[in-house]
Amino acid sequence: MQSPTVNALSQGSALPLSTGDPAVSVVMSTYNRGELLGDAVRSVLAQRETTGASFELIVVDNNSTDATRHLVERVARVDERVRYVFEPQQGLSHARNAGIRNARGPLVAFTDDDVRVECDWVAAIVRAFAEYPFADAVGGRVLPRWPSPPPAWLTRDHWAPLALMDFGGESFAVTPDHQVCLMGANMAFRRNVFDAVGVFATEFQRVKDGIGSIEDHEFQLRLLRSGRTGVYDPRIVVHAEIQPDRLDRVYHRRWHTGHGHFHALMRSEFIERTKVGTLFGVPAHLYRQALRDAMAWSAAALTADAARAFKHELGLRFFWGFFRTRRRQFVHQSWNERHGTLTRLLRLPRSRRAPAAQPAATGVGPQE
Repeated sequence: MQSPTVNALSQGSALPLSTGDPAVSVVMSTYNRGELLGDAVRSVLAQRETTGASFELIVVDNNSTDATRHLVERVARVDERVRYVFEPQQGLSHARNAGIRNARGPLVAFTDDDVRVECDWVAAIVRAFAEYPFADAVGGRVLPRWPSPPPAWLTRDHWAPLALMDFGGESFAVTPDHQVCLMGANMAFRRNVFDAVGVFATEFQRVKDGIGSIEDHEFQLRLLRSGRTGVYDPRIVVHAEIQPDRLDRVYHRRWHTGHGHFHALMRSEFIERTKVGTLFGVPAHLYRQALRDAMAWSAAALTADAARAFKHELGLRFFWGFFRTRRRQFVHQSWNERHGTLTRLLRLPRSRRAPAAQPAATGVGPQE
């Protein structure tokens, strides 16, 4: 499907800037990444072009046990743009929400502690919001910085577990009809969006070293459902430091299983839509897709096509994560419903209870 372009839409003037609060609040969440955090902070502070827009950097320490606080406070003493915020509740959404509460700018941008932003990153964000005044969110490219040459199997088809994104050199609008999830390492919002649609949900967040979470996706779905629009702008560029363990198939298997689990929790309209129904709370089309993946995996394994086999294996792992969570919910909810019905029945006065079942004429007892 051809993506909706933004070139034909009206372009606005430069973002009005106040002389007091910063124009952009940059929120960087971190947890026990002291060895990476310093370079991430320096890359934000090294902005060579900001189009006249001032910015602050809010580093949210999400209950780290390493030297994170000492590092950030040392930088803050020599650069007043840096602010340290401690968030004791564990989880990425808790950390980001703490950053939002402390943000003073009309634009709130997010990046990560293992990311290096380009020297014009803040300027590119401000420029995008000014050029596309209809946009409530903007995001751009997240490109890899490999610790070593990646294995041959790690193509762009496997970028999602690495939180990488590159949709090419043309801007386009993100709408309900063209849904693209902007990556949390490189996204920004107008501050009033959070007043309108809320903040990041904590049910779908990454906690500590958990993987496969979808807090970005869930938030952006809420934004689109509210009638708001985003823009992908390739001029907004960051580079992610890829951790060595993420070059291993084991990590990708874990990520897809976790991703299935979180999608089962989110219950998005796209996945829940089914014409046939569900089994154990799982939509029928997911069973069909799992069957196709299983057959394709078998065929690829028989022909020694390792890359194709791995791709379909990951599809099966997503299904397993989804199925396992939904089945657990189904069993739990079914028990609660049965228990609740029995409890309500026992509490009813005898006169209001259903009449006792009478033996059937065949003599085989009551029929269900």
